[in-house]
Amino acid sequence: MVAAFIHGLVLALGLILPLGVQNLFVFQQGVVQPRFVSVLPAILAAALCDTLLILLSVSGAAAVLVHFAVLKNILMTAGILFLFYMGYANWHARSLAADAAVPVFSPRQQIVFATSVSLLNPAAFLDIIGVIGTSSLQYEAQAKLMFTVATILVSWLWFCGLGLLGGYLGSLQNVSDKLQTVNKIASLFIWGTAFYLGMKFLV
Repeated sequence: MVAAFIHGLVLALGLILPLGVQNLFVFQQGVVQPRFVSVLPAILAAALCDTLLILLSVSGAAAVLVHFAVLKNILMTAGILFLFYMGYANWHARSLAADAAVPVFSPRQQIVFATSVSLLNPAAFLDIIGVIGTSSLQYEAQAKLMFTVATILVSWLWFCGLGLLGGYLGSLQNVSDKLQTVNKIASLFIWGTAFYLGMKFLV
């Protein structure tokens, strides 16, 4: 069981560490929100969406869903279009000196947006199914439970950490130019992901 827990920790860290739309959104809201409690809606929504995807993946339900061609095509198309939009929104974000590099979302907006970037990102969706779901097949009963708990724990701790890090950086001076640079780099990464998924989808 300990080995399964450690496996889950390492696997989830490997999936969640790379820069992505979900991570970027939570981090950005951490920067612009006045205090940590104000970014909790984004953190909770992102973590709960990850938890849902992990549970579906480990149970095998998600793998069944993606075998339906029409549903998979709709998911991929919506996700790719959404990634292009997210890249555009980040690229054209204004500097903090001109009010905000990132909109200061209300709790409801944070929940809607975090849910969207979590569930409409086909890369994350397919990664969780393909990697976590497949890896969980080698475990049963208590070992599978420990593996699942570990992956979910990483997700919750990671998003809390991003919110705290964003809040710390937001309290520093001259953060506006740095955040704009992050936005530009993130846009290129997001567009690259969307282009790659689009090419893979068409082929």
